[in-house]
Amino acid sequence: MVKNIMKTATSIHSESVFIVSGGAKGITAKCVIELARQYPCKFILLGRSQLLESEPLFARDCFDEASLKKRIMEDLLSQGKKPTPMDVKKIYNQIVSDREIKQTLETIKQVGGEAKYISADVTNADDLQQKITAVTENMGKITGIIHGAGNLADKLIEKKTEEDFEKVYSTKIQGLENLLGCLNLSELEHLVLYSSVAGFYGNIGQSDYALSNEILNKSAHLLKQQYPQCHVVAINWGGWDSGMVTPELKKEFARRGIEIIPVEAGTKMLVNELHDSYHDSTQVVIGSPISPPPAPLNSQLRSYRIHRRLTEAANPFLQDHIVGGKPVLPATCGKAWMINACEQLYPGYRFLYYEDFKVLKGIVFNGKLASEYILDLEEIAQNENQEIVFKAKIWSRNPNGKVIYHYSIAEIHLFAQHPQRPIYKNLNLTEDKTIAITGNDFYQENSSIFPLFHGESFKGLTKILNISPEKITSECIWNQIDKKQQGQFPVIWVNPYSGDLSTHPLWIWLQHYHEEVCLPAEIQRHEQFAATPSNELYYVSCEVKSKTPSSVTADFIIHDIEGKIYSRILGGKGIIIPTKSLKY
Repeated sequence: MVKNIMKTATSIHSESVFIVSGGAKGITAKCVIELARQYPCKFILLGRSQLLESEPLFARDCFDEASLKKRIMEDLLSQGKKPTPMDVKKIYNQIVSDREIKQTLETIKQVGGEAKYISADVTNADDLQQKITAVTENMGKITGIIHGAGNLADKLIEKKTEEDFEKVYSTKIQGLENLLGCLNLSELEHLVLYSSVAGFYGNIGQSDYALSNEILNKSAHLLKQQYPQCHVVAINWGGWDSGMVTPELKKEFARRGIEIIPVEAGTKMLVNELHDSYHDSTQVVIGSPISPPPAPLNSQLRSYRIHRRLTEAANPFLQDHIVGGKPVLPATCGKAWMINACEQLYPGYRFLYYEDFKVLKGIVFNGKLASEYILDLEEIAQNENQEIVFKAKIWSRNPNGKVIYHYSIAEIHLFAQHPQRPIYKNLNLTEDKTIAITGNDFYQENSSIFPLFHGESFKGLTKILNISPEKITSECIWNQIDKKQQGQFPVIWVNPYSGDLSTHPLWIWLQHYHEEVCLPAEIQRHEQFAATPSNELYYVSCEVKSKTPSSVTADFIIHDIEGKIYSRILGGKGIIIPTKSLKY
């Protein structure tokens, strides 16, 4: 969850004192500077680095890494020492660290805050207690904690050592315990824990880091229960555009669709989380979900059978899709069910296109649901282009044991990498004002003009831009519904709700020219290059390919204002039905 940044008002005041682990360098330091800019209070910054009494003469006014390392080597040689790469790097890191810490202290002072640095190891309880006691005599009572300290030891779990685990775990967890043990928690006003999306989603090579951060998350909830007066929040940060996110890692994140947090935006989000209106938001996620890299494919082809019990109560969105007086599962939900299941079997692989989707017999929630519905998936191909091909079918048995087939897809293609979004060459967003109604007027109950029966979960046709016997172009916006409303059919990569919405222009075309409506029957091919946006405008260009007394076939191109395509539904066939079979 990423919250909107608002003008921040909190109980932080000029005498507030924050102790900040890992707060003198890196991202945590930048957050503290922004916090001091908004609220000029006091900060005790903790770090393991020792401050230099004074910078060596040879290092002054030298900031280029290569030049500084050369001077370090020359200084060691002048002392009769043989410089090794390890010795040079150690001295270089010490100088750079000293500079960064002092710059942090100076910047906090410049923006109106007050800061003191303490060299202390948060995993050493006795040393930490002694140093905190000494500094609070001058700084005042500590009112807040920002626990930003952390270590990484990324490697596959079978290669991790006990020392790796201890290095990561102790800083996060023992460090928190020691900080809390130094204070009177009944007087604590703010507790901010730097967790990670790795704790929330998990991440390959970070089992220890993920575990430690998830313990921070649970600790936040526990402490909030015990000290409800305290503003407690565990922030599950994504990767920042700084520090440990190297250019190579940025490229990998981009390939996997993982966005990184700009420093300026991230620091403001930290301040925003301390707004009094978020006093009871104990855990937040700021960052993209972590999608794992694709696993190597196995030449052995497998089959899967997945059982699911469907209920009307578990799927509130069904009340927005009533056909003939009964809730009916949208065909788009059947498609999403099959596609999502394939993707979940192969993390790191994503649906690009399918061929030959058929609605065989829809699922109607009429009190006669089957006891369970079966999804059969069969791998029919894997290839060296990191592509997996499935065929899928959803079926059930009636009370007499007869098999009833509901939906099928002949080929579902997943890929580890996706092409760039193509451009729609026949883009035409000119308004001809043939159909002047807008917004919810398309969805009016008992309408004999444009009989769109859909409720809030599927609404979003806002304007018809132009219409002809061959084509209709519309403007749409799908307002996101919450997870509870989505029920057993969550939006992941494929969105069944905006998918249904994107076919509504064909209903308008049919009614305008023929005074008819249709229900989906089959699709020759569906391609998805990017997720259809939520809560913002997009466009559907519907090209009608054929019309008979009993059916209509069209291509749907879903794109942005510039014509960049999100997805294409090609050869979408609808069966003409009497309007009296619908409930409005």
